[in-house]
Amino acid sequence: MKTEDRNKRRKLLAVFAHPDDETFICGGTLAKYAHEGAEITLVSATRGEMGRRMGNPPYLNRETMPAAREAELREACGILGIARLHFFDIRDKTVEFCDAALLEARIEALIKEIEPDAVLTFHETLGGHPDHCAIGKAATNAYLRCGGEGGLYFITFGNAMAHPERFGYTRKDVVKIDVSAHNRTKLAAFRAHRCQTEIDEWVWLPDEEALSYFGNDEYFLAGDRRVPRRSPHHLF
Repeated sequence: MKTEDRNKRRKLLAVFAHPDDETFICGGTLAKYAHEGAEITLVSATRGEMGRRMGNPPYLNRETMPAAREAELREACGILGIARLHFFDIRDKTVEFCDAALLEARIEALIKEIEPDAVLTFHETLGGHPDHCAIGKAATNAYLRCGGEGGLYFITFGNAMAHPERFGYTRKDVVKIDVSAHNRTKLAAFRAHRCQTEIDEWVWLPDEEALSYFGNDEYFLAGDRRVPRRSPHHLF
């Protein structure tokens, strides 16, 4: 490996839909790469104002929720080591109704500015929530329009991709990242998203008990088969 390649600071762009996507789905991976010196930029398309969880007991409403979730996300970013945060200020649960060309152009502009080594987003059909699928489709199209020089990866839920054949993929399409050393940081970020996790008793158990609910690995699908696989265990 060339010296300049070893010394280059890696850049990662994560394009998600809601506050907490970054923590609940891939918080261990983001913490790992931030710890290793990567510069991470996060896009949250919405402020999550239509979320059904409003604290336990409830203390938020539709008017107060956006500010609360923004504050929680900023705290979680600080914990995980995310350097930059962008809100697109799209209304929660309406990403699929946005002008696709304009949304893709906003993401494309960020990709050109940042020149990330890896882009993380949702799979456009496996994302589950309509907002997830819509932002994933837009980010994928923006990445491809930019020429796709970095890697594109789709975040996945839990250990579903331990058996990718069920979803039409093979193990060669999967990146499995060991995040066991960063689960404590991930737990702290979970707790930062307080209004969304207060109802989950396990999050607030003593640390060692709560940590037992986390797996040791997070899984990603390689989204651009034109880019040679770098490693089955790393994004960079």
